[in-house]
Amino acid sequence: MTVPLPTASTRWRCTLCGNLTRFDVTRSSKVVEYVHLDLAGEPKVEEREVLSETIESVRCRWCNAVDQVELVDRPGAGS
Repeated sequence: MTVPLPTASTRWRCTLCGNLTRFDVTRSSKVVEYVHLDLAGEPKVEEREVLSETIESVRCRWCNAVDQVELVDRPGAGS
């Protein structure tokens, strides 16, 4: 089950336990990174462009439910 990302007016909520704040998100990304290596050879990512990103799963940290996360309105979002 794919769960959409929260927006400015929505947030995630676990329907099983009511958690609103702690989730483990598994996502796949395709990115282009500008990597700068210092003279010792240590890499540092200086720029990152996300070409595509897909959320594969969202797991509740409180009860470990994977298929129980939904989008709900944020408080005051309708005002």
